[in-house]
Amino acid sequence: MSNIPETGRTTRVTIRLVVLQILVLSLLLTLGGRLWYLQIRNGDEYTQEAASNHVQEVVTPATRGSVLDANGVPLADNETRLVVSVSRTEMLKQKDDGEAVLGRLAEVLGMKPKEVTDRVRLCNAETPQPCWNGSPYQPIPITDEATTQQALQIMERREDFPGITAEPTAVRRYPAPGGAQTSQVLGYLSPVTDEEITESEKPGRTPLLRSDQVGRSGLERTYDEELRGRAGVTRYQVDNLGRVIGNAGDTPARAGSTVVTSIDSRVQAIAERELLAAMKEARKAHDRNTGRNYEADAGAIVVMESRTGRVVAMASNPDYDPNAWVGGISAKDYAKLTGKDSNYPLLNRAIQGQAAPGSIFKVVSSAAAVRAGHPFDGNYNCPSSFNIGGQVFKNFESQSHGVIDLGRALEVSCDTVYYDLAYKEWLKDGGNNPKKKTADWFYRTAHDFGLGEETGIDLPNEVPGRVPDRKWKKDYWEANKDAWCKQAKSDAKDYVTQIARENCAEGFKMRAGDSVNYSIGQGDTLVTPIQMATVYAAISNGGTLYEPTVGKAIISPDGKKVKQIRPKAKDRLPMDRATLKVMDKALEGVATRGTAAWRFGGWPQDEIPMHAKTGTAEVYGKQTTSWFATYTEDYSIVMTISQGGTGSGASGPAVRKIYDALYGVQEDGKIDRKKALLPEPKAELPKINADGSIEPDPSATKAPPTASPSPSASAVPAALTAPAPGAAPAPTAFAGAPLPGGAAAGGPSTVWAGRPPERPDPWAAPRQPGSAA
Repeated sequence: MSNIPETGRTTRVTIRLVVLQILVLSLLLTLGGRLWYLQIRNGDEYTQEAASNHVQEVVTPATRGSVLDANGVPLADNETRLVVSVSRTEMLKQKDDGEAVLGRLAEVLGMKPKEVTDRVRLCNAETPQPCWNGSPYQPIPITDEATTQQALQIMERREDFPGITAEPTAVRRYPAPGGAQTSQVLGYLSPVTDEEITESEKPGRTPLLRSDQVGRSGLERTYDEELRGRAGVTRYQVDNLGRVIGNAGDTPARAGSTVVTSIDSRVQAIAERELLAAMKEARKAHDRNTGRNYEADAGAIVVMESRTGRVVAMASNPDYDPNAWVGGISAKDYAKLTGKDSNYPLLNRAIQGQAAPGSIFKVVSSAAAVRAGHPFDGNYNCPSSFNIGGQVFKNFESQSHGVIDLGRALEVSCDTVYYDLAYKEWLKDGGNNPKKKTADWFYRTAHDFGLGEETGIDLPNEVPGRVPDRKWKKDYWEANKDAWCKQAKSDAKDYVTQIARENCAEGFKMRAGDSVNYSIGQGDTLVTPIQMATVYAAISNGGTLYEPTVGKAIISPDGKKVKQIRPKAKDRLPMDRATLKVMDKALEGVATRGTAAWRFGGWPQDEIPMHAKTGTAEVYGKQTTSWFATYTEDYSIVMTISQGGTGSGASGPAVRKIYDALYGVQEDGKIDRKKALLPEPKAELPKINADGSIEPDPSATKAPPTASPSPSASAVPAALTAPAPGAAPAPTAFAGAPLPGGAAAGGPSTVWAGRPPERPDPWAAPRQPGSAA
């Protein structure tokens, strides 16, 4: 028997050893696999990343391209300013997060310390403007108006101003030639965000750098990629002490292209001036319906080439100075642009302002009547009133014109003719018990005129307006029925509650009152000025609906590449040539002997045939909206003033003065060609020099003339309640108003480019039976 103890392994010990061996082997395999992945599979990638840790990049911003008018006059360009910027990263390295440095900077710049600190804080949902909405790693501009002395103080005292730079920089400028702000058309810039940088890295997109400024609205946004160019990047090799040891390559900056527009800054200046003057004049006139003066709180004008759809001028009021955004907007300016009392000047009411069109819509209803089988030259009774189920709809001032045709109905703006036609078509479609397949000629024709959808203009955030057809009625009822039915339970007997009860039960039905009011451009119908300018331009040119455009050409920095933006035909009006011809004649009659004749007294009709249609639309809870739609063979001009009075009264004088300036019409009615700004549309582009610069037309750099009072304007009092036919029926249960605050299917919306908060369209309003003249 041996004295050596047994050392045999138990089964438990064996299992433990095996498990330990497997674990060690797994760890070794994992480590080996990871080393293979890092050194072999992705070795090149990580080698490049390691190398990049020793490469510093210096960004040279690209010069943004200019925006020019049709004559080569700059609407937006660049100027060199001394810009003082703060590195937020360097501030955070300070013990007090840079508070002392920013305080000293504020003292040098003559600013309040809070104003400076507010500008370097990052924007979020809780942080009001001013704040920085760009990348936190990008230098943040504090001011672009630093003096040379201020810049020298900062640069000579580096130790007192770590992370502060003062450098000459090209900044955006909006020169407003001749006083033409063109603000909503041009838009504005703001710094790029991290999200936009990430988005731009996708295939097919132009990469963005943290130094870039991008367009947020208007042409600056539509043509941002073309205007922005590409920033240059110089890469330096540095050692671990940050000393430059070599050049690692560079990408040269590429300047942005120039965008030439169809805007004529001279005409634009006159349109803006006359719109403002008309609104001021409207505020002096007394509104008999409300017992107070007209508010005239907003307005818009569109001047369009009839044969191309190109926009010559587009004015929207209230407007703003786009230079306020350059270098970062102040809290005071931001409040002026977005506050509750601002009336939202950032809105371009020419493409975003929606309102009932009133009688300028009757060209659509006339075409619809003809399509439905009612001859244009047929006999139609124009009584002083029209009765449906005991509800009386009256003509303006209860005027009667006897038996007339549709042409004369347009001239005198006889509502009762259109009431009768719309009512007959409603009955044909089954009335309150509609057929399975309704013709809906009046609604179908509006869609065929391009209404209820965007025109396709090359400006962002256009709204579609509204054609209140059967589908819309159903969708609108679904969206609002809960609110209506809740209101209907009230014991109140006011008009809104009465309509709520009706809409709760049958709001999805197309009722007689709906169709009757719709036929004269009232009820739930909404249009924009650009839509109506497009419609009247199509009537002028023989029936072609064009997509409106502001951009005319994109020219490369060297001038060698010119990409013209051609007019694009979108559709044809749903009228044959014969109907167009008689409608054209009727609209000429409006200007010579109808509701607009008093505004075109002394006009050289034989040389420049004028055509017009007036409109005065009633809006529930507001004063009447003024509309004036006109055209010659060259241009279509549409103007509107919210809460401004009658069409010919409030808007007529301004439109007349724009035509006088375009054609050089003098007070005595004679044409002075030398004083005409644009007697015919400008087809050619500005002259491009050999070095790529664009030479403005010398004749276009002069200030636009002050429009002299036209014969009709000087002879007529300023009162805006001109005698013009058209009905103003009392509120009726046939067409109700949506409850305040209720959802509006297909209603207006304004989508901001990620900066200002979304705002309601101030022109969109609940429906109300009313009139147009």
